[in-house]
Amino acid sequence: MNKGFYLVMAAQALSSVADNALLIAAIALIAQLSGPEWMAPMMKWWFALAYVVLAAFVGAFADSFPKGRVMFSTNALKTLGCVLMFSYNHLLQGPEHQLLLIFVSYTIVGIGAAAYSPAKYGIVTEMLPPDLLVKGNSWIEGLTVLSVIVGTVLGGVLISPTVSAHLMAHPWVQAAAGNAAQGAILVIGLVYIAAALCNLLIPDTHAYYPKQQTHPIRLIRSFGTYVRILWGDKLGQISLAVTTLFWGAGATLQFIVIEWGAQHLGYRLDQASILMGVAALGTVAGSILAGRVPLRKALSVLPVGVIMGLVVLLMPAVQATWAVYGLLLLIGALSGFFVVPMNALLQHRGHVLLSAGHSIAVQNFNEQLNILLMLALYSLMLWMGLPINVVIMIFGLLVAGLMLAFIRWNMLNHRANPGLTGLIGQHGHGTALH
Repeated sequence: MNKGFYLVMAAQALSSVADNALLIAAIALIAQLSGPEWMAPMMKWWFALAYVVLAAFVGAFADSFPKGRVMFSTNALKTLGCVLMFSYNHLLQGPEHQLLLIFVSYTIVGIGAAAYSPAKYGIVTEMLPPDLLVKGNSWIEGLTVLSVIVGTVLGGVLISPTVSAHLMAHPWVQAAAGNAAQGAILVIGLVYIAAALCNLLIPDTHAYYPKQQTHPIRLIRSFGTYVRILWGDKLGQISLAVTTLFWGAGATLQFIVIEWGAQHLGYRLDQASILMGVAALGTVAGSILAGRVPLRKALSVLPVGVIMGLVVLLMPAVQATWAVYGLLLLIGALSGFFVVPMNALLQHRGHVLLSAGHSIAVQNFNEQLNILLMLALYSLMLWMGLPINVVIMIFGLLVAGLMLAFIRWNMLNHRANPGLTGLIGQHGHGTALH
């Protein structure tokens, strides 16, 4: 691993820490303005919508410039969203308008994240050879999830009564921020600035792509072709289906854990954010273990996804703190162990069939589309007044059932193409199997 790769990891970690801390601060603002329960997941819905709407364009954008520069400019956009959210009560009056501005602010952060992601993952494929992709991905994925822990816990800590009181007592913070959530957002803005400084230090990989299309209609048509190519590939389609399910389920589980903490365990938001961090800590452990899985054996981890869905069904049965933490650690570890090899396989096939930027854009499009679907379903269940434990049972059975379907799909693919595994690790374009 070279120095540039470590800078990419540092920039990604800091930017992700800020994204996740900002989500907790935004949820605190929604609660402060007496917004309804379904509003928090719908805010994440708008964040994900940016990935879907911009999917046809961000791959070409990432491949048009040095990816370190792309990461810097998109991180600057995230910082702008953070500043707007901080200024919600200065820019608009009335809770309805202020809630709308919080939505818009986090959507701007989502736009920055959507454009940031193809550059972040694409530069990894430029820096590392295929035989190091699983290891590199396990590091990136592990660090990303670790940053989710740190960001989520940081957001919770910053809005907790004790820390927020100390923070607001500082004269500089007191002069700029009017409440605890604004004080938290002020600190989060500094983390975005630190990420931007790391972005500036990332070296140019000297990986150049053909001149990218700029016409919007042609970009959308080309993107449709890229989606068909990756879904048509017998290896790409399974890894794409699994990672799509994982990210949709993971985003929904974030909000399920917060609501479960409130309804089932009687936790405040800052306490529930610790639970999200515990699950993410398990994902780091699973991601590290997954680094030992060779790329050629990536598909062997599929049954772990079924087990994860079934283990989620145990959540309504636990109450003691040690059991809650242990179960969340296990769920996180299982998810990290099965998604890292799938992510590496998908990136490898995408790099072979398309280009780094375009393949990651296709991946993001599908994953965020599923996040939209699953968060909308979750918000609907909350709106219908379903108890959180019923929601958890539906969620766990859905994940386990879909993973069983993917395993069957993979078996049929290998039955039709016995030499399929031999393609893993090959270089070159045009090796898609339809």
